[in-house]
Amino acid sequence: MDQIGANLAAVRARIEAAARAAGRPAGAVSLVAVSKTHPAASVRAALQAGQRVFGENRVQEAIAKFPGLRRDFPDLTLHLIGPLQTNKVKEAVAHCDVIETVDRPRLAEALAREMEKSGRHLPCFIEVNTGEEPQKAGVLPAAADAFIADCRGRLGLRVIGLMCIPPEHEEPALHFALLREITKRNGLDQLSMGMSADFETAIRFGATHVRVGTAIFGARRVPAVAAAK
Repeated sequence: MDQIGANLAAVRARIEAAARAAGRPAGAVSLVAVSKTHPAASVRAALQAGQRVFGENRVQEAIAKFPGLRRDFPDLTLHLIGPLQTNKVKEAVAHCDVIETVDRPRLAEALAREMEKSGRHLPCFIEVNTGEEPQKAGVLPAAADAFIADCRGRLGLRVIGLMCIPPEHEEPALHFALLREITKRNGLDQLSMGMSADFETAIRFGATHVRVGTAIFGARRVPAVAAAK
């Protein structure tokens, strides 16, 4: 567990150095510690080391780990960063603080209904499939402007920015530049992009949130939900 604290310190130092090199102010980049598949004890170690923003891929895993942690650390913020099924929207809105993966009209409509019903109007990111990969979630770049406008206008979602996951074997800078351009022309200022292997490049292209898991918690484990039940 001491290693998690040391890893966090190293990642934070790299974020600060990348921001400085890009001429950006201190604190311009928020670190989202991706705790998916890692046990609550690992998240607690990160919390004890001062980390407060976390990312989970699956709603059920988040529910299994975070309510107890939130009781002890009520100032933590939980981002849902994985694909969200419409039948999990109610739980996602109840247990998460930010939804990063709004990727299709049906989901956006379900989120809008649940947020109105619950009164929890969570900030959202629109996920853009910058590589146009058929196996990946996300609105296609050509459809992004209209989807963003619909989410903000007709549905009244609190869209604060965009997120992307570049194709594994392509230069990420090209995708970060594309996401930045879509963000700018839609008057948004939040960019969730960059992971353990490329977050410094993402910072150079304006990332406001970087999602880092392996560099903090180590290699992914078997899903923690089963162990937590």
